Amino acid sequence: MANEINPKIEKLFELDPYLKLHEKEIRRRNNELRNWINKLNQLEGGLDEFTQGYKYYGLHIAPDNSVIAREWAPGARQLYLTGDFNNWQWEATPYKQLPFGKWELIIPPNADGSCVIHHHSEIKVIVRKQDGQLVDRLSPWAKYVVPPPKTMGVNYQQRVWHPPAHEKYMFRHQRPAKPRALRIYECHVGIATEELGVGTYRNFADNVIPRIKHLGYNTIQVMAIMEHAYYASFGYQVTSFFAASSRSGNPEELKYMVDKAHEAGIYVLLDVVHSHASKNTQDGLNQFDGTNACYFHDGARGEHSLWDSRLFNYSEYEVLRFLLSNLRWWHDEYCFDGYRFDGVTSMLYHSRGIGEGFSGDYNEYFGLNVDTEALIYLAIANEFLHKMDPNIITIAEDVSGMPTLCRPCEEGGVGFDYRLGMAIPDKWIEVLKTKADEDWNIGNIVHTLTNRRWKEGTVAYAESHDQALVGDKTIAFWLMDKEMYTHMSTMSEPNLIIDRGIALHKMIRLITHGLGGEAYLNFIGNEFGHPEWLDFPRVGNNESFHYARRQWHLVDDQMLKYRFLNEFDRAMHHTEEKFHWLDCLPGYVSWKHEDDKVIAFERNNLLFVFNFHSSKSFTDYRIGVDLAGKYKVVLCSDDKEFGGYDRIDKNTEHLTFPEGWAGRKNYLQLYIPTRVAMILAVH
Repeated sequence: MANEINPKIEKLFELDPYLKLHEKEIRRRNNELRNWINKLNQLEGGLDEFTQGYKYYGLHIAPDNSVIAREWAPGARQLYLTGDFNNWQWEATPYKQLPFGKWELIIPPNADGSCVIHHHSEIKVIVRKQDGQLVDRLSPWAKYVVPPPKTMGVNYQQRVWHPPAHEKYMFRHQRPAKPRALRIYECHVGIATEELGVGTYRNFADNVIPRIKHLGYNTIQVMAIMEHAYYASFGYQVTSFFAASSRSGNPEELKYMVDKAHEAGIYVLLDVVHSHASKNTQDGLNQFDGTNACYFHDGARGEHSLWDSRLFNYSEYEVLRFLLSNLRWWHDEYCFDGYRFDGVTSMLYHSRGIGEGFSGDYNEYFGLNVDTEALIYLAIANEFLHKMDPNIITIAEDVSGMPTLCRPCEEGGVGFDYRLGMAIPDKWIEVLKTKADEDWNIGNIVHTLTNRRWKEGTVAYAESHDQALVGDKTIAFWLMDKEMYTHMSTMSEPNLIIDRGIALHKMIRLITHGLGGEAYLNFIGNEFGHPEWLDFPRVGNNESFHYARRQWHLVDDQMLKYRFLNEFDRAMHHTEEKFHWLDCLPGYVSWKHEDDKVIAFERNNLLFVFNFHSSKSFTDYRIGVDLAGKYKVVLCSDDKEFGGYDRIDKNTEHLTFPEGWAGRKNYLQLYIPTRVAMILAVH
């Protein structure tokens, strides 16, 4: 098997002949993937069985009301289960040791047939370390953990989640069809409320999902669902991988939220963190069995120096079982439709990507710095997920540009459907932060928006949660800053900063949407230019929720200009749904004029035109097009409903002339006012 030749890999070399130079390494990686899958088929009953570890490990109540608990703790001398059921006697209920570091405990039912452990009982796993010391832990497979009452310390409590049948949520709606093209609303349930507190799954389901549907998004990407003891970590320091965050409600309420999204025809992606785990020992996975290894590498390889977190050992069977079963758990139990994998760059390289610029030299992607074990884990995950459910969507947060990351595993790729276009928001922030309008480098902006791998899907976005966090600024804030507090009323005097900000906010979004990728993403609230940053309650801000919420009243108030940005966002998505530009070949840029600050490109027979000039408007401006006919404007950022000046008559027909221009077969002539973007279609 190790020397098997996969003929489908030749397709990679057809798409990118430069990869042929690294054929040996690409085939080696693909053989490693096949060898792992063969091993799992032979030794573990196949991937289908292997990925259902959550049915074996953790605590389960059998139909006869007996309790079965199992853990993997290879470094422990002994395990015990304690809790309400045995009056917290730490050593009263020992596990039996099984081969390969596994432990098992079976507790028969009471004499009357009832279960010894009840729904919502508190339990803990007690570990006797090799030196004899006893330490308390939460099970890595815990399905529900809650913060303690303030009078009882700081450590999370594991609660048995086994509600009676009438309290279990039953899904009422089928999963929606896989979207033709992803229009993603990145969101965080906790901040999706105006209240000074943590938003709930029910609030999100009932009040926020209707907003998302109205705007025309067809996918939500939900952050911070996996339980994390530290709220301000934004969900990226996971402590309990199988537990839905109890801050926002219980497991049944999360199911209700997913079901309501499906009712609205919205796909639901889970932001999954398998790149690292919290160092927290009493709330998390770290040192579960009393050793520094277990789920992680020991020594320096097991620590992320920048994130101060632990790094998984992807070569260990039980770690693979844990992580793959984790993906399956969220799909099977909560009906999530796909995953956005966080921190993929950190996984792919031994350097964790720290301090690396990634020049694009292919030797960076196929050399010794690549962490093959992590790469193979990601490939196994994608192979299994897409075979289990062909409608699953996976997205990689990778800034390195690793070739083959978004090609199918059968072709020698890693199997992701999309990667995030992380250079795009960085470019917009750089431009807004360091350049005067007249100094914008149009060619450089176009290069950033179009510089992506051929036939590897990219999610384009102008800004995500990264740019919203305290210490950075949203695009709206970079554009308008303090003027947002005094001049966003429709009744206030016109303000040049606000006018510029609203115009450029719309243009930046549309060009990113149209040119930047095969999918589009926006972070909750940024569609209407949510003012201020995002800052979670912490010691440094006196545990304030003031900035950890979304001020929906701003966009709902018809007397404020935020609604103009919101309406443009809606129009942009509905125009895409009508004319389909995202799931097409990349746009063809025929014009990028540095002095005029004009950009024109075609995509799926649509013509996109942008005038970024701060003061010049152009009449009879010649633009080349391939498709002849009568063109009409189908979307214009200057419409009054979007806070513009209504300088474009959308009823005007623009006839093409059969003469070559800018490398195209035909041309037409347009009036292009300053700071205006428009899309034209053949009428």
